[in-house]
Amino acid sequence: MNIHPTAVVSVKAKLHESVIVGPFSVIEDGVIIGAGTTVATHVRISGPCKIGENNIIDSFAALGGAPQDLGYTGEPTELILGNNNHIREYASIHRGTVKGGGRTVIGNNCLIMAYAHIGHDCIIEDYVIIVNAAHLSGHTEVGARATVGGLTGTHQFSRIGTFAFIGGGSAVSKDVPPYAMVTGERGQMHISGLNKVGLRRNGFSREIISRIDAAYRILFHSPELLHNEALDRVEHELGGCEEVDGLLAFIRSSKRGVVKRIKRR
Repeated sequence: MNIHPTAVVSVKAKLHESVIVGPFSVIEDGVIIGAGTTVATHVRISGPCKIGENNIIDSFAALGGAPQDLGYTGEPTELILGNNNHIREYASIHRGTVKGGGRTVIGNNCLIMAYAHIGHDCIIEDYVIIVNAAHLSGHTEVGARATVGGLTGTHQFSRIGTFAFIGGGSAVSKDVPPYAMVTGERGQMHISGLNKVGLRRNGFSREIISRIDAAYRILFHSPELLHNEALDRVEHELGGCEEVDGLLAFIRSSKRGVVKRIKRR
């Protein structure tokens, strides 16, 4: 194990022998760190916190801190970080609350850029990118391979669907449907298109992209249809496709409502 002599590592922390800990970092009680993970200089990791393998945690990041919730009274909730993630400088990720399920969870292969904040009880799936200074409020859920633009903020309990792309400086107060490109201020969020570039880069076939696009046209470009009528029409005409079925399930399960407004050119 390569621990710099100026680092402070609790005897109640469990680090794999291959873990590297840089100068002046602090690793507290209840922290578990897996093989191949590198902790840079001046990092603070508080427990309970489970960190997987081959992560890179850059300088001045703060992981596992107590949730910013007035109802939190010191319960042993936790932060769980998967494998192959890169947490950049000054990022902060808080552990969960009892009322939120007790866990904040970050998946695998995520990039959390500098000064980003992930609040208590957030669920971040695999291959997510959180860009510089984006702030996710408590209980936010982000689907796999979504991108949250810089300086974006989310309302508590917001959901961001898989492959969604949120433009920088946005204020998310409603759920962002899968595959959408959205941007806008609070109450003025709008869909600017389908994230076709992201879909193509990740191997979606032309047929699948075409079906998703057709579903979007019915759902968001058919003002003559009521909400449930549009959902039923998509299910009838395009159902049986995993991606379309997932889109429908996301919208139907929304409690905050989804972004629907289309940017007019």
